[in-house]
Amino acid sequence: MIANGMEFLLKGGWVMWPMFLMATIALAVIIERSISINRAAVDTEGLLKKLKSLLGAGQVDEALRLCESTSGPVAALLANGLRNSHLDNASIERAMEELALREAPELNKRLGILDTIITMAPLLGLLGTITGMISAFGVVGQSDASAATRAITGGVAEALIATAAGLVIAIGTLPFYNYLGERVREIIADMETRATQLLNILAGMRDAQERGSERAVTASK
Repeated sequence: MIANGMEFLLKGGWVMWPMFLMATIALAVIIERSISINRAAVDTEGLLKKLKSLLGAGQVDEALRLCESTSGPVAALLANGLRNSHLDNASIERAMEELALREAPELNKRLGILDTIITMAPLLGLLGTITGMISAFGVVGQSDASAATRAITGGVAEALIATAAGLVIAIGTLPFYNYLGERVREIIADMETRATQLLNILAGMRDAQERGSERAVTASK
């Protein structure tokens, strides 16, 4: 059955070979990106609650170890902020923004390949259509009517198979491309949200320390 299916598809002409290659690459990229992006999407809500509790208790080193032991770009971003917690908020924000700019391309890696395949597959199918129709109508002037009919039928079949294959590859790849792209945007938005929350926590700790210092100075007087 598989052999018959391959034989049928190969009637689409030479353009079927690059389309087979594109379909294989698209499948490999979808699997690899799905695994990587799902690993990056950890439970950051629970992580931040634990972080807030530890920082509220003044356990900065424990909070840093928690972030370092958690996978994903959000945890890496929070760990970077904690390592720079001795700096002012603007400096901490710049340090986290630098890390976020390095992490974003990693999340988007190879998604451009899927975008290219979605665009290119129908174009290759169209090229197969054109070459098939040229082959079909190039024999119209043959004296042998039965041979001309067979050639026209074969050429039209080649054109239709190539077009259908290109559309199937593009249509099959598009939902995965959109889904993965949306997941990446969610992770990046989560990074921005958690970074802002960490900055607010550190600012609150700094304000509390300053108020404590002021009270100590007032009491000593």
